[in-house]
Amino acid sequence: MAGLAFFGFSLGLVVRADVGLAPWDVFHQGVSQQIGWSLGTVIIATSFFVVLLWIPIRERPGIGTLANAVLVGLWVDVSLWILPEELSSMTARLVFLVVGIVVNGVATGLYIGARFGSGPRDGLMTGLAARGFSVRVVRTIIEVIVLVSGVLLGGSIGVGTVLFAVAIGPIAHKAIPFFTKFTALGEQPERSRLHHSG
Repeated sequence: MAGLAFFGFSLGLVVRADVGLAPWDVFHQGVSQQIGWSLGTVIIATSFFVVLLWIPIRERPGIGTLANAVLVGLWVDVSLWILPEELSSMTARLVFLVVGIVVNGVATGLYIGARFGSGPRDGLMTGLAARGFSVRVVRTIIEVIVLVSGVLLGGSIGVGTVLFAVAIGPIAHKAIPFFTKFTALGEQPERSRLHHSG
């Protein structure tokens, strides 16, 4: 739950930085501007639509998938309500951007490390990859499609888009195993009892 809350709040920071969003959020913002829904509502609706795309590739959502679909969007709207709408200087905007990216990477480690199921967009990527495609190719194709669609709908791209794409992978790469080891440690006593009872 903490991971999903921080994840949503981090997206709000990047939005308020106003120097470009991650590909999926360019799409979310573009849709939001076109139909008049809040950004968080669009994220929730898109999440459930993406989960429907899991059906033909036979992916199964976990409780973490459904929590992700609902809570990230809610926390984005909460963050946008709390954070100032306009920042007075480019320095402040860059601070929001950097903090948002770092928090997003750590939050990714928190919610994936909990091992309650992939997020809707990650599950689509891994599900397609499991059908024989490269994860890198699948992710690139998906993100190019949503980025181009988002730009056509009026979503914001810029230096933040590039920094997010470059930085989020390395941060998450460190954060995911760091937090996963805590959930693994929590399971060891149970496995030990099963072993001794057998």
